[in-house]
This record gives sequence, structure tokens and C-alpha cells, in this order.
Amino acid sequence: MRNAAPALRMQQPDASASPATAPALPSSLLAWYFVLVWGSGYLATKTALQYAPPFTFLTLRFAFGLACAALWAFIARPPLPTSWREFGHIAVAGLLMHAVNLGGSHYAQYLHMSAGVAALILALQPLLTALIVWRFSREKLKRNQWAGILLGLIGVALVVGHKINLNDVSLAALIAVGISLVGITVATLYQRKYCPHVDLRSAALIQFAVCMAVMAPLAWSIEGFRIHWTWQLVAAVVFLVICGSILAVNALHTLMRRGAATKVTSLLYLTPIIAVVMEMAFFGVVPDALMITGMMIACLGVALVNR
Repeated sequence: MRNAAPALRMQQPDASASPATAPALPSSLLAWYFVLVWGSGYLATKTALQYAPPFTFLTLRFAFGLACAALWAFIARPPLPTSWREFGHIAVAGLLMHAVNLGGSHYAQYLHMSAGVAALILALQPLLTALIVWRFSREKLKRNQWAGILLGLIGVALVVGHKINLNDVSLAALIAVGISLVGITVATLYQRKYCPHVDLRSAALIQFAVCMAVMAPLAWSIEGFRIHWTWQLVAAVVFLVICGSILAVNALHTLMRRGAATKVTSLLYLTPIIAVVMEMAFFGVVPDALMITGMMIACLGVALVNR
């Protein structure tokens, strides 16, 4: 029978009503928070991978994330999905955003792909998102937005160009970062389409659980779950989970609910710039004139897309 499955649907609170996404904050503030945390995440990940291989490190991230989300859910008691269909959509979106995206990018860095090459490839996401939206959605882009997308990509190329070392690029690393690119692009669009009203607190609980269930066997069978415990590793896990996987991802999904997909993903052009600024602040790396020019071009591109 058609109605044999549970007919109840998840409660559909307005996106602005969830405390998981700082509803009182304006979109511009959420956007800057997302960019700052996402950009600084490059350095945190680079540090953590010195003490644990990628699948093991991600298992630690998801385990700690699951503990935080469980405590959060116990206190807030958010509505849970009441149908397997809704649960499945949330799980798929989480696997794409966390397991596939992070697994691919981390493994590429573990295979010695330079941060510049990885950042440049992942910077293709706004362009890929725009092409998908243009082809399959009613969301049409104007000429200035297409120009902004291309300018953003050019700006990122100038910013990270000093880090690109093609000698370190292997086919396996290219495949891994390509999987990451597809994962995060599809994840943002998938959650926007199939999970537009889910409570982000219960979604985080489900997504961390399914991602840990997938990643832990890989960490054990491929890497032997090798961990060199240091305070740097613990600090990276705490920062990336609380500030990144929970708050920044929720900020991203909130922005996706409030605005157009291409406008939101264009913010990712700014993350390599943040990474360069953080690197300059912590490691004394001074940007040259070409990098500064690239930062200005990338910012102009984002401004055109969001105009």
C-alpha cells in the first residue's frame, strides 16, 4: 500500500528559527564567519595530518562531532525525522558534505598535493555550481555574475600560484581532490533541494553518526588507526568540529536557504585568501604584489556575483 510507510513528516521550522544557525545574525555576518573559519581550516588540517592519517583523523573528527551533537540534541530536544525518506536525504547530504568532501581533500593532501593545487581545484566549485544551476534550475545568472565567477577563479589562481608545485601532483591525488570537489558541490545543492526545512541540530547528529560509521572501517583497515596524540591534534579536532563542521556548515546551509546557490558558493573564492592571510600572520609569509592583486580580483568577483 502506498501509505504503509509512516506518513508523518518532520516538523518544518523556519530556517531563521533554529538556534543552530544564529538566527538573529544578518547574512553578511554569517558569510564572513563561514569564510574566516573555512579559510583557516586549511592550516588546522595541515597541522593535524602530521599526527594522524586522513581517514583516522576524520574518524576522530566525526566521533567528537557526534558527541557534541548528541549533547546538543539532548539539551535542545530538536525535532527528529519521522520518515525513513527524510532520514535518508539527511544521511546522503551528510555523507557528501563531510565524508566525501573532507575524505577526498584530506587524502589529496596526505598524498603530498600542495595546498596551492588543492585550493585552486576546489575553487572551481562556484563555477561548477553555476553551471549546474544554469542547466537544471530556474535560477538564471546575469552577465555580471558570470564575469564575477570567472574573475574570482582568476583571483584565486593568482593568490595560490606561488604555492603550486606540479611535481607533487599525482593521478591519485587529482582523483581524490576531484572527488572532494564533486562531493561539496553536490552536497550543497542536494541539501538545499531535499532538506530545505530540516532542523540543523538533529541533522548534525545523524550526519556525524553515518559519516563515522563509514570512515571508521576505512581508518582501521587501510591505516591501522595510527594516532600520535599531541595537543596540536586535539586542538585541530576541537576547532574543526565546533567552529567548522557544526557552526560553519550550519551557517552555509542557512545562507543557502536565504539566498541563491551561486551567490553563496562564490564566497568560497575568499577562503584561499583567508588561508594566505592566516599563513602570513602565523608563519611570517609576506604576500607579494601578484598575490595582493589576486586578492583584489577575487573580492571583485564575489562582489559582482552578489550584486
